[in-house]
Amino acid sequence: MNLCRKPNLAHFAVTIIGKDRTGIVADTAEVLYRLGCNVEDSSCTMLGGEFAMILIVSHEKPFSKKQLEAEFATKNANTGLSAFIRNLKDDEVCYRGPEGELCLISVYGSDKSGIVYRVTRELADRGVSIADLNTKLIGTPADPVYVLVLEAALPTGMAVEDVTNLLEKLKKELSVEISVRLITPVSL
Repeated sequence: MNLCRKPNLAHFAVTIIGKDRTGIVADTAEVLYRLGCNVEDSSCTMLGGEFAMILIVSHEKPFSKKQLEAEFATKNANTGLSAFIRNLKDDEVCYRGPEGELCLISVYGSDKSGIVYRVTRELADRGVSIADLNTKLIGTPADPVYVLVLEAALPTGMAVEDVTNLLEKLKKELSVEISVRLITPVSL
């Protein structure tokens, strides 16, 4: 048992995904409230016309994943939403922020297959951990621009300049602009 997990609580990761409509967050929160669950952490986003949210919830034991699945199955029966629930182990409950210096990497260029793969593979092969990643098409239909923005934690001994140099070859191969800058962490 780790220090941030209370022995009397069961923890679950709840993922909700489906076509966007008004009320998805309220419907999800209603199910959790009725069951007596506590939302410990959450994030939501829209991708195209799809809405997705992931939540870390807890409930006093005894409580099972099947109870969550049954309630969401009933709530989502005619909505087209899907719910996935996973039990969390002790080492999965506590938030562990990325270690190492944080940097923001931005990639801009014409839309083509492989930009996300090539950039993320280059970083992963050097031990750079990605904490957040977003992609989007901007510009006009006649002149679209692909944008990739990611937040990464650098391994010990690696500096922002090292990442800039690392991505220089890729910048030429993909014909994109890549910028790397240090992020100053903010504590809440």
